[in-house]
Amino acid sequence: MNFVWFVLIGIAAGWLAGKLTKGSGFGWIGDLILGVLGAVVGGWIAGLLGISWGGVIGSLVVATGGALVLLWASRMFKK
Repeated sequence: MNFVWFVLIGIAAGWLAGKLTKGSGFGWIGDLILGVLGAVVGGWIAGLLGISWGGVIGSLVVATGGALVLLWASRMFKK
């Protein structure tokens, strides 16, 4: 069941990151995949920084932050 929540929060984070970047995302499917990967990256970064946010909202914030980091990194490689 934890995996299902992880994927659902990742999907929501990808959607949110796509909206926050105002059209510079990767389309609907790409943003959703980016959100799931962003959840992994966000959790890794939060762990390195010693940040521990619990609950759905905290997980969504961390996953969205990770998705935004991935969007930023992808733009750096596009240039």
